[in-house]
Amino acid sequence: MSTNALEEHLENAEPALPDAEYSVYEKIALWAVLVLIAAVVSGLVLANETVWDEGLKPIVWDPVTKDAGAAGDAGYSPENTTIYTGSMLVSVIILQALFRKANVPCDDKMTLALIAWVCLAPVMRVLEDADFFSAEMDVLFISPLIHLHLAAWLIGIAILSQWLAGKWDGATTDRDEQKVRLALLPSLMIALMFHWGLLYQPAYIVHDEMGQVWAMGGLLAAFGMLLWSVIKTRHWPAITRGLFSFGTASVVLGLGHWAQFLATPWAQESGRVLESTPIWPIFVVLGIPAVVCFFMYRAGVEDLHQLKLTGHEAGVLPVGVRLDTWENAGDLTTNHPVQLLSKKGLLATPMVLAMVFGQLCDGFATMVGIDSFGYGEKHPVSDAVIQFGGRLNDSFGIEYGEGAWLFTLVKVGLIGAIVWLFSEMKVEQRQRHLRLLIVLAVLIVGLAPGLRDIGRLTLGV
Repeated sequence: MSTNALEEHLENAEPALPDAEYSVYEKIALWAVLVLIAAVVSGLVLANETVWDEGLKPIVWDPVTKDAGAAGDAGYSPENTTIYTGSMLVSVIILQALFRKANVPCDDKMTLALIAWVCLAPVMRVLEDADFFSAEMDVLFISPLIHLHLAAWLIGIAILSQWLAGKWDGATTDRDEQKVRLALLPSLMIALMFHWGLLYQPAYIVHDEMGQVWAMGGLLAAFGMLLWSVIKTRHWPAITRGLFSFGTASVVLGLGHWAQFLATPWAQESGRVLESTPIWPIFVVLGIPAVVCFFMYRAGVEDLHQLKLTGHEAGVLPVGVRLDTWENAGDLTTNHPVQLLSKKGLLATPMVLAMVFGQLCDGFATMVGIDSFGYGEKHPVSDAVIQFGGRLNDSFGIEYGEGAWLFTLVKVGLIGAIVWLFSEMKVEQRQRHLRLLIVLAVLIVGLAPGLRDIGRLTLGV
């Protein structure tokens, strides 16, 4: 009875906008961005000294070049932090609309693929911290350019994969699978070789004293990971398959050069010499978040499985249903699988697990790095929290550390808020891309810096 009443309520309500149609807010955002880009370009052409020399250059470009130099870690200012944060928020709004209209996949598989690319950024950033890349390449690995740089690679791999193998999406025969592999594998291997030759190989000339055993081993392992990923992702959409395979392979390639630094450290511009390779931070920074995520997965996996059996996605309303229609249904939705199973089921999804792991990783890495190893914080808001923690240390007579423990507590509170928000939040089918890109943004500001911090601690840079 309740099911029939709900179906009748949903059928009589106004349907959601088609995926191919932009909402009013999306149209406003798109036109606002176009106008802003036109204004900036016009300013650079007509008033370059004012817009660039006295405006954007000291705020955006100078910190990047300083960070790429021997001094490193130029830090962020309130001005460029505001610009970067605003740009990220606008990008999320714009890109989700474009991706939705282009019907780009946004399921758990795509989430895993994007996680691989988020991990790639800190892997390469740590190598820049260790002064691996040539001076001409350094700026490509400094935030925010590293994210734009890798975004270009991501877009290129996505287009290539879809162009080469997208025609076989949905095919299930062995013959079609063979065609997909023949299309993807050689092309992705060539792309990976180009990636290595363009970004890594020039550094071998700069560091002629470094060994290459682990570096070459990492290259071979990357090709092996690429082959394994393509084979194991059968039945995935071509674009997701290409992104995941290339992303994971690139991470392995970068980690091979981490190993090379541990084996035969090259000279750093700062003059710093590798003194030790502490292992215990790994168990704290990665181990504790992993344990938390394990129990979250155990708590939600059964509900997630049952939800998938019903043909629904955790936290996503049925096709064509508006959010206000769902909320106005009241008690009629109580026994619907989306309402009944999403709250716990979301705990086992890659997007929630990745956000929790990333924020915890960032929190513990910051605490260990600052309080135990004397590193500093470059983000003004985070630094303010740590400074307040230091004042609390003074008040309570705590002599250990600089107060970074408070930053970790703030991250724990943030994680709790994120988990609660996602467990309660329902989105329309057309809002799935928005949710995914919000997750990606959270990973960029959480998982990426956390992995960078633990990488620097492990390598001693």
